[in-house]
Amino acid sequence: MTEPLREPAGVEALELLSTGRLEVVGRLTDASNATFYATVEAGGAEAACVYKPVAGERPLWDFPDGTLAGREVAAFAVSEALGWGVVPPTVHRDGPFGEGMVQLWVDGDPDVELVALSRRTDHAGLRRMAVFDAVINNSDRKIGHLLPVPGGHLYGCDHGVSFAEEYKLRTVLWQWQGEPLTEEALDGLARLAGLMAEAGGPLAEELAVRLTGPERYALRRRVELLLEHRVHPYPSPAWPSVPWPPV
Repeated sequence: MTEPLREPAGVEALELLSTGRLEVVGRLTDASNATFYATVEAGGAEAACVYKPVAGERPLWDFPDGTLAGREVAAFAVSEALGWGVVPPTVHRDGPFGEGMVQLWVDGDPDVELVALSRRTDHAGLRRMAVFDAVINNSDRKIGHLLPVPGGHLYGCDHGVSFAEEYKLRTVLWQWQGEPLTEEALDGLARLAGLMAEAGGPLAEELAVRLTGPERYALRRRVELLLEHRVHPYPSPAWPSVPWPPV
């Protein structure tokens, strides 16, 4: 009998997601692209996960075809480089319907009311998420993409439409626009900038696989501008600032 992997982080989770036997349980029908609830098992450990095959991605006018799964993996890499763990462990691997993104399933805290959470200004994890979204240029931060877990940590999911060259930040988390970044945010951004600058380093190599050259340049510039101006960004007047529907 297998035992579930209970801690949704770390090398153990990534190893399980990367090498375990992936079995689809059912389809998550609310998702716009083919998204499956699955299990992954290896060496007596088992965990639930989300599997998004590249073959199930719908073409978008503003993102290259077949790149959404890789952008989710890039978002995890950036989250880890920041040191914030705002994205559950995520890998790119083969599966029953071809290559795609596999992400550890996170059970949200049912006692947290997400709409109320999204409006708070005193939640450190939420403010961290707002900075993370600015870094990856997330064009679809909906309320339902917030995953608070028991104990207080906040994860986020669905980062496939991120890392565009053009400024497309679209989010429900605008409550800090124009306010100074926290010291924690500045420290994380400086750490990220340093890791991206390491030619041949793990982060630079991962991003080179998942993003185009212009997208990587735009990512570096966003980080540089956040460090230079030291404030949360403002919405673009040329782009809808809140996703629809917001939930």
